[in-house]
Amino acid sequence: MDTLHIIGGGMAGAEAAWAAANAGIPVVIHEMRPVVKTFAHRTGDFAEMVCSNSFRSDDHEQNAVGLLHWEMRTAGGLVMEMAEKHRLPAGGALAVDRDPFAAAVTAKLKAHPLISASYEEVTALPSSGHWIIATGPLTSTALAQSIKSATGAEALAFFDAIAPIVYADSIDMNTAWMQSRYDKGETEDEQKAYINCPMTKDEYEAFIDALLAAEKTEFHEGETAGYFDGCLPIEVMAERGRETLRHGPMKPVGLTNAHKPDQKAYAVVQLRRDNKLGTLYNIVGFQTKMKYGAQTTVLKMIPGLQDASFARLGGIHRNTFINSPTLLDHQLRLKTHPHLRFAGQITGVEGYVESAAMGLLAGRMAAAQIKGQTLPPPPPETAMGALVTHITGGAEAKTFQPMNVNFGLFPPIDAKGGRRGRSVRYKAYTDRAKEAFQAWLAT
Repeated sequence: MDTLHIIGGGMAGAEAAWAAANAGIPVVIHEMRPVVKTFAHRTGDFAEMVCSNSFRSDDHEQNAVGLLHWEMRTAGGLVMEMAEKHRLPAGGALAVDRDPFAAAVTAKLKAHPLISASYEEVTALPSSGHWIIATGPLTSTALAQSIKSATGAEALAFFDAIAPIVYADSIDMNTAWMQSRYDKGETEDEQKAYINCPMTKDEYEAFIDALLAAEKTEFHEGETAGYFDGCLPIEVMAERGRETLRHGPMKPVGLTNAHKPDQKAYAVVQLRRDNKLGTLYNIVGFQTKMKYGAQTTVLKMIPGLQDASFARLGGIHRNTFINSPTLLDHQLRLKTHPHLRFAGQITGVEGYVESAAMGLLAGRMAAAQIKGQTLPPPPPETAMGALVTHITGGAEAKTFQPMNVNFGLFPPIDAKGGRRGRSVRYKAYTDRAKEAFQAWLAT
């Protein structure tokens, strides 16, 4: 049996390896960490979470990413299995204890008899064999250049930012309080999964002034990449208007100050638990490109964080991806080099779950090909199928940008009987998707 080689051990690479090995295919994961380090990674573990510790909404009836969770669980995906085992209270979201999660994924892969790991940097695209390129947003410079040469096209890129993490015992809980927005969650832990820091109007205005004036990391000469709108640095949002943050990550709705229940906050900064022990919290939506000294000064202006100690400060890095609608076929293969498949964020999907889902598909498709078969992509009515359709021809190539899964990528629901309300419409999308996905799995 031919061996499948996977470059990259992130979400996509880990899921691809698991899918192929469970189909009986020998797999080698080529991972450059920890031999070659990156700006954002701290360990050599597979599936390390470098930005948020959240897989976002777990609602599989009303939310497209929640539906994607359901599809991955139904397909026996490794990432969702390990996420469930290392789940943290997060209201309606699926958040995980990031380090034990990555360690568990790594242990599970290394224990599989058909999976082995090779720790080295792959600097050029292989000319033969069966390969999946799942190098993610931090593809090494040498390999990115090889990809560019092979595709004959300029690589697209944008800048991604990560949020700071705070030590819980340094948060002033005489000012802050624990509550999930709208008390969302079935258990008390879930209803109190977030720490909230309130701001008055004067405090908010002073914070915006300091944020706009803070020293920031600037692009190098010649850098033209923009930002992914779903992960904008807070200072970029503030530049778009002084009220932008108050209507975004700092919105005060659905929250009641436990210390002053009769006073409505003008803005609220939320922190989400980052580990099972509850010793670390990340500042939700606070991706930033402020320089480290400026970060500590500005973030300590937030009431409750005046004495904060930071386990990690925020930062910014370049995220590389290919123009998949032009370059990939529906099997996620490079049209000009069909022995090469691409999976994960480098294909232009955005988010942990989307990346892992494309890895799962690439692994299954590669396994089928090695066995002399062809596995069709899931129907476009499914979350996975909608993503594959988008990146392999559904998106406009000239304006192609990274995309999270959303119902706008799905074929429209027939609105017989008049206009439907949003909740009814979304439930119709998910019901249709589940039926189509189970039929696809049965084949």
